[in-house]
Amino acid sequence: MPNPKGNPQNFEPAQSKGEKPLTDQLSFRVTREMKEEVKAKDDPPEFCRRAIQKALDEEKENT
Repeated sequence: MPNPKGNPQNFEPAQSKGEKPLTDQLSFRVTREMKEEVKAKDDPPEFCRRAIQKALDEEKENT
């Protein structure tokens, strides 16, 4: 019988491929087309993190 409280490792914060732990969440609205394109990627969360980081880095360079 499965554990009704879930798997204990599911309660740990997600591990990033980088050096900093992923502890916070961000939510925002997108068009249906954008959502479908992102979901089609191999690793949608990592794709979004890289895209956001790239935009933040570019903005820093321009200011």
